[in-house]
Amino acid sequence: MSETDDRPKSRALSPLRGLIPFLAPYTGLLLLAVAALVVTAILSLILPLAVRRVVDGFTAGSLAQMDAYFGAAVLIAAALGIGTALRFYFVTKLGERVIADIRRAVYDRVIGMSPAFFERIMTGEVLSRLTTDTTLILSVIGSSVSIALRNVLMLAGGLVFMLFTSLKLTGMVLLVVPLVLIPIITLGRRLRVLSRESQDKVAESSGQASETLLAAQTVQAYTHEAASRAAFGNLTEASYDAARKRIKTRAIMTAIVIFVVFSCIVGVLWMGARDVRSGVMSAGELVQFVIYSVMVAGAVAALSEVWGELQRAAGATERLAELLSLQDSLSDPEHPVDAAGPATGRIAFEDVGFRYPARPTIPALEGVSLTIAPGETIALVGPSGAGKTTIFQLLMRFFDPDDGQITLDGIPLQDFARADLRQAFALVPQDPVIFATTARENIRFGRPAATDAEVEEAARAAAAHDFLSALPDGYESFVGERGVMLSGGQKQRIAIARAILRDAPVLLLDEATSALDAESEQAVQQAVEALSKDRTTLIIAHRLATVKKADRIIVMEGGRIIATGAHDELVASGGLYARLARLQFTDGRAA
Repeated sequence: MSETDDRPKSRALSPLRGLIPFLAPYTGLLLLAVAALVVTAILSLILPLAVRRVVDGFTAGSLAQMDAYFGAAVLIAAALGIGTALRFYFVTKLGERVIADIRRAVYDRVIGMSPAFFERIMTGEVLSRLTTDTTLILSVIGSSVSIALRNVLMLAGGLVFMLFTSLKLTGMVLLVVPLVLIPIITLGRRLRVLSRESQDKVAESSGQASETLLAAQTVQAYTHEAASRAAFGNLTEASYDAARKRIKTRAIMTAIVIFVVFSCIVGVLWMGARDVRSGVMSAGELVQFVIYSVMVAGAVAALSEVWGELQRAAGATERLAELLSLQDSLSDPEHPVDAAGPATGRIAFEDVGFRYPARPTIPALEGVSLTIAPGETIALVGPSGAGKTTIFQLLMRFFDPDDGQITLDGIPLQDFARADLRQAFALVPQDPVIFATTARENIRFGRPAATDAEVEEAARAAAAHDFLSALPDGYESFVGERGVMLSGGQKQRIAIARAILRDAPVLLLDEATSALDAESEQAVQQAVEALSKDRTTLIIAHRLATVKKADRIIVMEGGRIIATGAHDELVASGGLYARLARLQFTDGRAA
């Protein structure tokens, strides 16, 4: 998704329409902000009229009139200050509220996407969109749009008052408008493309940084720091180059606009001075016209600046809209089956075939048929890449099979809502995921409503209670990002405790004891055996000693089931399982 060439380029600011659904719930706040903005613009336009009266009052009218005009100017300034403060409050509040909603919407969308989505996009790029892009949009909603609307009013109002002040001088000003609009439009389009490119490069570098920082120990272990620094440096430089092109284009546009605008002001002021000397207009009228000219010029210059910001925000909105509009490769049925009661755990694979989206030419499973009775313990054995973990991923419906079907209690998995289906499973992955919170909350992740006593009971069953109690703050100890303060075996025991606490009808153990020492493994095995008595259990293990007591052992190779039976039967029949058993139990010597 990071390849800009693959995306259709939207024109102008049309992607900003994607913000409308997020602004709609806050129409009242938006109207208040617009009202404050209109009032402050009107007050700003009235102020030059008071200045004109003051200037002309130096030479005409009574002293009392002059004092009244000065007083009126002070009151207008006070009202302008209050109105500006209100405008800032309402607009900034609206911006923060909308951005909070956008961030939640993007996160809510992405966190529910199937694994196929994360095969196509790096997590760091998603985080960049959640942070960098939303910050750009915040600057637009909380500042740029407000400035743009205000300056549009100032531009329109200033031109009206200029017409009333001097038709001739206003005509001269209007002749210059096309000279200002041409660079804004032409360079603005170029700026739009460069802004999108710059944001993409930032996201790409964030993705690379996220990937290497999360694997910092592996990077250091293989002394890959220099290569990682070089790769990140290249991406950062590419991001800088894209930003430099954008800044250069915007600077050129700003220089052209400001030069043209203020050259016009100088010319108008020169002609106005001649009219004052000839008595065609008063000094106050000239001052009034000049102030309005400056207002109009400032509005045009500000609009050219805001145009650049809006271009960047349009790119950011487009990138976020891509995430919000993503269609998942998996979907819940329109009318899911009622999963009111707990599943019995009867599972059936019926001639299942599957290929991972990222490897469409390589079959992960071929013609797999398997029926598992409720409460049965099944062990999946075979070399790496045989398809064992794929069985688990299809069971939990992270992917759908390409051929055949899988049923739970006789119901096809596609007929369940995914959230209801996954309530039937407790998974202990091969690489346990530990969150940056306390040990207690990591276990409670399995069942958020569990009590402290239930959490500790699950920890005891997983042989985790002793080491957790020995931590400085016991169960309340912070375990660090990805559990960096724990050993591999400790992380696995927390993951097992989490699965025990979930108390689901089907238990999925993917090399769940691979990182345990012999004593802990024995304790956990006893806990798993006790847990397996009341539920369907599927175990993936390379260490055959951990699966000898399974009701059935399923031997897999090349995505197919090649043998089924008990340990002794499979050893006696020869083949792959007997060879694996001989390698593990007799150091490869013939029995």
